[in-house]
Amino acid sequence: MKVMVNGRNIEVTDYMREYVTKKVGRLERYLPQIGEVRADLNQNMTRSADDRFTAQITIWANGQILRAEESTSDIFASVDATVDKISSQIRRFKGRRHDSKRRAAHTATREVELANQEVAEALAAEEEPGYIIRRKQFLVEPMDEDEALEQMELLGHDFFVFYNPQTSSVNVIYRRKDGNYGLLIPSVS
Repeated sequence: MKVMVNGRNIEVTDYMREYVTKKVGRLERYLPQIGEVRADLNQNMTRSADDRFTAQITIWANGQILRAEESTSDIFASVDATVDKISSQIRRFKGRRHDSKRRAAHTATREVELANQEVAEALAAEEEPGYIIRRKQFLVEPMDEDEALEQMELLGHDFFVFYNPQTSSVNVIYRRKDGNYGLLIPSVS
């Protein structure tokens, strides 16, 4: 398992790096196929001390991506809370897989995950309306609607772009405000 620890507005000490590696290493007993882990530690310049330190952990395992983020008043508490959140995601993910006996989703690439993250950030950014501020190309993985919904939930996003072989088109699944989901199936007029 490869663990990368990055810091923004915070100096990542050897102790922090070891702490994150130790905490994330405990997840291997639940998900032994973990390939790579990225931990982003951030010190936010906010007035509120309750969310001053943020830890975001992303795990790539067997083509699946798990991500969690937590903010607290202490960087180590943020890491602990984030690892706890990912641990519960793993249990939920494995339970769903075991209970439903669905086949494994196709291998998700890092480009797809990064592209979805950048699209979400672009949608959330408060930019002057009317301008395209970023263009991004990414690979779209073939998967059915259930697999796309599961991948969106694992990433913690509000939408997910995927290729649906049943409709032979690129689809977008998204979370509605009422808690349900919507599916966009484009067609050429």
